[in-house]
Amino acid sequence: MKKIFILFLLIISFVSCKEKESQEEQKLIAEAEIFKPDWVEDVGAKKFQFKEDVFYVNDYGAIDDGSKLTTEAIQKAIDACAENGGGKVTFKPGVYLTGSVFIKEGVHFNIPEGVEIRGSEDINDYPDIQTRVAGIELEWPAALINVRDQKNVTIDGEGLVDGQGKVFWDYYWELRREYEPKGLRWIVDYDAKRPRTFLISNSENVFLKDLNIQKAGFWTVQVLYSEYITVDGLTIRNNIGGHGPSTDGIDIDSSKWILIQNCDIDCNDDNFCLKAGRDWDGQRVDRSTEYVVIRDCIARQGSGLFTIGSETAGDIRHVYVSNIQGKGTKNGLNIKSAVTRGGTVEDVYLENIEMDSVGTFIEVSMNWNPSYSYSKLPEGYNRDSIPEHWKTLLQKVEPASKGIPTFKDITLYNINVRGAKRAINVNGLEESYINNFNLKDVSIQAETAGQIAYSKNWELENVTIETDDNSEVKLEETVNVEFMDSVYVKE
Repeated sequence: MKKIFILFLLIISFVSCKEKESQEEQKLIAEAEIFKPDWVEDVGAKKFQFKEDVFYVNDYGAIDDGSKLTTEAIQKAIDACAENGGGKVTFKPGVYLTGSVFIKEGVHFNIPEGVEIRGSEDINDYPDIQTRVAGIELEWPAALINVRDQKNVTIDGEGLVDGQGKVFWDYYWELRREYEPKGLRWIVDYDAKRPRTFLISNSENVFLKDLNIQKAGFWTVQVLYSEYITVDGLTIRNNIGGHGPSTDGIDIDSSKWILIQNCDIDCNDDNFCLKAGRDWDGQRVDRSTEYVVIRDCIARQGSGLFTIGSETAGDIRHVYVSNIQGKGTKNGLNIKSAVTRGGTVEDVYLENIEMDSVGTFIEVSMNWNPSYSYSKLPEGYNRDSIPEHWKTLLQKVEPASKGIPTFKDITLYNINVRGAKRAINVNGLEESYINNFNLKDVSIQAETAGQIAYSKNWELENVTIETDDNSEVKLEETVNVEFMDSVYVKE
């Protein structure tokens, strides 16, 4: 009888705990719904029907052992499918070496399991196109796989896309060693032409799904000047065989109504990044990034779990980031710009973030990386004879006040960070205070607390910062920013 009674108590206790957990979950869901924007369900590509016709690249002469370039055959299959009014273009198992291919309207480009697409290691196999890279419009190599000026396209499959990028990484570092002593750090990223892996440009209603991608030569996925795009289920591994410069995971660039979900990224630069143009050229184009959802993802090695900038000229707003895990990522929330960029970053909401072994969780700078961000022609160069993209970067924003960025209305909710080197490093400008940061239910364990400068109107509720060195957040030139309710605990 006594055993039955004890068992009964255990059951009651278990049920009570479960009810309590359920209540906590319901509370979190209810609070999240308060902040969740009403536009979230409207993002992403819309489903559409493809024709059932199947086009195998092998039937158009594609070589499947990786021994020779087979770009022409793959493109022929794509073109035939498009001329047919659409259908599926796919591959028989094998290895396919290729340069740039261009997907067309109505084409379902499928890379099935057992198929490996390898990017050419010769930059000449990626024809120059008019595009935008790192915030300015210029002639630059096409990506390995391109969707340009199209709609109703799907690229998917469980096969492997290998950018074979190391040759381009090595080229960049070689050129940088040559340029830096000449005072040309600001232009080397643009002169070192390297192929992106996927480019979706000026397109609508595109799905990019379920692919395994590795060793990008430059950015892995760029969504540029596009609307209603879904990027779903990508696994990106760019640190195989080295640590490639500028191997961002997914870059959303002056685009709207974008959904990114279920992605797992390990790279050597920003994992998930929003951009909207750089300096004078970005302000000339003046196209914003808006209505972006990033959810249910993993950010591994990389510069930022979630990054905004540094290209902010066209404005970035209406952003919802939820349920992201960071594992060894350098920064958590990383907002960066420069005093020549301009633009406004606003209405950004992050919730349900878990991070471990991070550098700095909140990293915000309006004067980021000066040697790269500010363009100055060294003595000995004739402005009339330099390349056009040099001239673009040297074009000044006038008046200078137009170059001052604005960051405001940022909310972080239900955040848990462990093993950080620094909790917070936020630096606005005397001309532009970082305004209206809201932190609720945020817990950070770090070696040191960090600082906040040139900021105002921060609201903090249930914010806990535990520091190994027993430091507190240093406040400089702040208005209505207080951490009195935060707890600092020396481990």
